[in-house]
Amino acid sequence: MADLLGSILNSMEKPPTVGDQASRRKAREQTARLKKMEEDEKRKKAEFRKKLEKEVSDFIQDSLQQKRKYNPMGKIERSILHDVAEVAGLTSFSFGEDEESRYVMLFKKEFAPSDEELEAYRKGEEWDPKLAEQRRRLKEQAALEETASSQTKKPETCPNTNYRDKYSHLIGTTAAKDAAHTLEANSTYGCVPVANKRDTRSIEEAMNEMRAKKRQKQEGESAARSSSSS
Repeated sequence: MADLLGSILNSMEKPPTVGDQASRRKAREQTARLKKMEEDEKRKKAEFRKKLEKEVSDFIQDSLQQKRKYNPMGKIERSILHDVAEVAGLTSFSFGEDEESRYVMLFKKEFAPSDEELEAYRKGEEWDPKLAEQRRRLKEQAALEETASSQTKKPETCPNTNYRDKYSHLIGTTAAKDAAHTLEANSTYGCVPVANKRDTRSIEEAMNEMRAKKRQKQEGESAARSSSSS
């Protein structure tokens, strides 16, 4: 019986000490502070969203405004603004190189920005429609000129270098004339010996003529040797 009573008493939670009470009180206070901070953050977001909704509504009703640029803001604020713009049927973009300089711009649907305008904002430049139109025309003109240039064919030309003048300093004037005397420029045949092109003999006739000249040369040499020996 005593053992049973002892085990029951041991299993019961012991009364907290002074140190345990202080730790629990500190934990409760910290929880309360966190809850209050969360409620304050939630309230601030709701107020900020309500303020943006009013500004977006005024922007939509103003027919003179096509776009609106906001000052740089944090990531959470930008997210809320993008959400408000989407609900209102507007187009929104964030620009800026780093987190501290990023800002949001709103555009009405009927005045949505072009790719060139967005590129200018991304580069940190101001958008100038007149300057952009000039650049566009210059770009189109350059493309047309390039296309026309590629379609133009260069006329074929024949080299006009004089063979004798080019090589006379190497082989002499007389030799250059002998080497080049058969070359005659002709628009039909090109830079080739014209006599070759005008030769109308058949191959057989040309071969027979060559054999006759060779035989005549050999007979002349034989006669010369006979005359010298006598």
